[in-house]
Amino acid sequence: MPAFPNDRSAEISAALGGGLPTGSAVSAVATRMLDLFTSGALEPGTRLPPERQLAATLEVGRSAIREALAALEILGVVDVRPGSGTYLRGSVSELLPQSLSWGMLIGARRTTELIEVRGALEIYAARLAAERLTDATLAVLAGHLERMRASVGNLPAFVDADLKFHQELAGATGNSVLLDLLQIIRSLLRVWVDRAVADPDQARDAIAEHTAVYEAIATRDGDRAASAMAAHMLTAGRRLAASIPEGPAS
Repeated sequence: MPAFPNDRSAEISAALGGGLPTGSAVSAVATRMLDLFTSGALEPGTRLPPERQLAATLEVGRSAIREALAALEILGVVDVRPGSGTYLRGSVSELLPQSLSWGMLIGARRTTELIEVRGALEIYAARLAAERLTDATLAVLAGHLERMRASVGNLPAFVDADLKFHQELAGATGNSVLLDLLQIIRSLLRVWVDRAVADPDQARDAIAEHTAVYEAIATRDGDRAASAMAAHMLTAGRRLAASIPEGPAS
């Protein structure tokens, strides 16, 4: 699919509607955009209208548009490409449902709780994947693991390969609810996940953990796979928690 399937600026502007309530511009802009993005009306890769056009459509200042888009980028909903524009990142199932509270992003305590929930879901996903995955999926996982090994000196590429490994594993469960829940939590934790592996030594530790998970899953033994993922989530959770600055409890 091309990065910009067609120009749908006028359609997007019309769908976003008119002015917003006063006193809550940034959150209201983000909520209005999420309503549209999770409706299924736009394909992944669709480019959004320019900030100026969005500001005029929603009758707010460009700074409110810019801050809302920045928040949506942190959540993994949109991809802001300097000099090119802002693009819708994923499919409906990958985007943050409206029912999630923005308050979940505030404070270290809630973030730590999300890390704990993510760990439990990943362990269960490993168990199911070991029992259900195909040889083709196992080969894809091996490819992501190899790309991690090749990207020790390129941490952004390493993080991307790490993410794709976990996404592929979750998809192998065949459980769409579990897949969506993990995607939601990863989106909320994205800004911290991107910072969790800070140097090549940590990357090598993560590779060893992923290798153990891969080898356990390859045996099709659910208990062994869950145990390997539990060990990975323990150390990965510590790395992730260490990247989060202390803040007010939420």
